[in-house]
Amino acid sequence: MNKFYLFFTSALLFLVSCQQDDDIPIIVESPGTAQYSHKIPLTWNQLFLEFERYSPGYRPPVSARNHAYINFMAYEAVVHGSRGRYNSLAHFFDNLTIESPEPNVEYNWEIVLNAAYARGFELFFPVAPSQQQFQLLDVSHALRSELQSRSEPEVYQRSTEYGRKVAETIYDWSQEDHWGHEAYLRNSDPKYIPPFGQELWKPTYPDFLPALLPHWGKVRTFAALSTDKAPPPPPFSTHPSSRLYTEAMETRELVNRIKAGEHAEDYWIAEFWSDDCPILTFTPAGRWVSITNQMVGIERLDMMETVLLYTKVGMALSDAGVRCWGEKYEYNCLRPIDYIREYMEDPSWNTVMCPDGSGGYYTPNFPSYPSGHATFGGAAAVVLADTFGDDYTFTDRSHEGRTEFRGAPRTFQSFEAMAVENGYSRVPLGVHIQADSDAGLNLGQIVGQRVIDLPWQ
Repeated sequence: MNKFYLFFTSALLFLVSCQQDDDIPIIVESPGTAQYSHKIPLTWNQLFLEFERYSPGYRPPVSARNHAYINFMAYEAVVHGSRGRYNSLAHFFDNLTIESPEPNVEYNWEIVLNAAYARGFELFFPVAPSQQQFQLLDVSHALRSELQSRSEPEVYQRSTEYGRKVAETIYDWSQEDHWGHEAYLRNSDPKYIPPFGQELWKPTYPDFLPALLPHWGKVRTFAALSTDKAPPPPPFSTHPSSRLYTEAMETRELVNRIKAGEHAEDYWIAEFWSDDCPILTFTPAGRWVSITNQMVGIERLDMMETVLLYTKVGMALSDAGVRCWGEKYEYNCLRPIDYIREYMEDPSWNTVMCPDGSGGYYTPNFPSYPSGHATFGGAAAVVLADTFGDDYTFTDRSHEGRTEFRGAPRTFQSFEAMAVENGYSRVPLGVHIQADSDAGLNLGQIVGQRVIDLPWQ
C-alpha cells in the first residue's frame, strides 16, 4: 500500500511539474545598461553640437530644449535596462505614457539607445543643412552596422523598433507644448510690440532685430517652477551714485580699455565664453553640452550613467532658458549699449561681441536682465557638481585650436567657478552689467537643483 502510494504521488508530481513547465514563460535576461560604454551617447551628443551650430533658428533656448527632449528620449528608451537603478519619469509628467518593453524577450540596450537617438535627431532637426543631414546618415549607418553585426536579427529588429517608438512617443508629447515645439521656425513674433519707456529694452544697434522668443517664458518646463524667479533688477536711475549707473560705467570702461589693448585677461575670458556668434560657434547652452562631453570622456561613465547625465544637463539647460527668458520679458531691462549711449553721452560706444571684421560688433536682441549665459551656466554647473563633486579641477578645451578668437583652454577648480566666470564674461564683452550675471547665476542654480530633485531613483 505504501509503495503504491509513493508511486502514485511521484507520478502525479511528475505530471504536475511537466504541466507547470509548459505554463511558465522562459525568462530572457538581457545584459543591463551598465555593461555598455559611453560610446553611443557621447557620439550623438558630439554630433548635437554640429547640428545646433549650423541649423537655422536654433537659438540658445530652442537648442537647449531640443537637447533635453532628445536625451530624455534616450533615457526613457533604456531606463528599463538599468535593472532598477533608475526610474522612468513618464509617470511624473502630465499626459505622457510610455510603453514598457515587452516582458520576457531579449533586448540589446545599445541598439535601443542608438535607435532612439537617431529618431530624435530626425524629428528635432528637420531644417538642418544638407551637410549635417549627411553627417547624421554617416553616424547612424556606422553605429547601426556595428551593432547589427553582433546581434541576432530578431533582437536587432525588436530593439530598434522599441527605441524608435519611445522617441516618437516623447516627440508627440513635445507637440503639446505650443510655445516650445518647433520654435526654430518662429524665433520672433511679428505681433509682439515691446513696452515703451526710457528704462526698457528696445531693438539695438547695429541691426535692430526684433525681440527673440518673447513668449519663451510660457514654454513647458521639466522641473522648474513659475515661482523660480530672479530678484528685481537695480532700479532705473541716471544718477552717477546709483547702482545701475555705477555698473554700466564699469562695463563701459572695461570695454574701452579692452579696445585700447589693455586687460588682455578679461578679453580672453570674454572671447573664451562668447559662444553666441551664429555659425562661428555652438550656442551658450551648447557650450555646457561640450563641457559635459569632455567630462564623459574623462570619467568614462557607463552607458546608463552617461545618458542620465546628459538628460539632467539637458533638462537643466532647457528649464534655465525658460525661466531666464520669462524674467527677461517681465522686467524688459535695456541693454548697456543703449544706457551708455543715451544716458552717459557716449553715442558711438559699442560692444566687442562678435566682430564682423570691419569694425562692427553686435548686441543680443532681447532684454538684458538676467543674463542667459549666467543662467545656463549656473544650472548646468549644479548638475555637473552633483555628479562629479564640488571641487573638481577641470580644463575646458571646447575651443582649443581656434584661430578666429582666443579659445586657448582655461583651467578651473570647480564647476561653480566655471559658471561664475561664464557669467562675468558678458561684462567685458559689453552686453551686460554685473547685476545681470549675478541674478542669472542664482536663478540657474535654483533651476539646476530642481532637476536634480526629480525622482530619478
